[in-house]
Amino acid sequence: MVSESSLAELLRARGLRLTAQRQLVLQAVLDLGHATPEQVHTAVRAVAAGVNITTIYRTLELLERLGLVTHTHLSHGSPTYHAAGEDQHVHLVCRECGAIDEIDPTLLRPLADQLAEQRGFRVDIGHVSLFGRCERCWNGDQE
Repeated sequence: MVSESSLAELLRARGLRLTAQRQLVLQAVLDLGHATPEQVHTAVRAVAAGVNITTIYRTLELLERLGLVTHTHLSHGSPTYHAAGEDQHVHLVCRECGAIDEIDPTLLRPLADQLAEQRGFRVDIGHVSLFGRCERCWNGDQE
C-alpha cells in the first residue's frame, strides 16, 4: 500500500504535487481492487462531487507512469486498473456472466517461454486476460 507521504515524494521527484484528486483516485483503485475509470469516478465522486471523468483518466495515466497502478483489458470497454504492487496474475473473464477470476501466471510460463524461444516475443503476463465461460455458467447450461 502506498502512503500519502510516499505518493507525495514520487510526485515531487517528477516535479508534480500531491493533489486531493490524485490521492482520491489512487485510494479508489486500492479500495476497489479491479476498477474501470468509470467505477473509480463513481467512488471519487462519492467523496468529491466536482471531479470529472477527464481528471480520472488523466490521473490514472499519471499513476500508471509512476508505477503505482497498472491496467488490463477485461472486455471491449474501458481498461481495468489495479494496484501495481499486487502479484502478477492472469485474468479469467466469463463472457456469459462477466465474472473475473485470477490464476497464477506460472500456468502460462511454458507458453511464454516457447513464444520467446520460437518467435522472440516476450509476453507481458500481467496484462493477459483469457475469455471463456466460468464453471457456474458452464454447469448451468448442462442442466
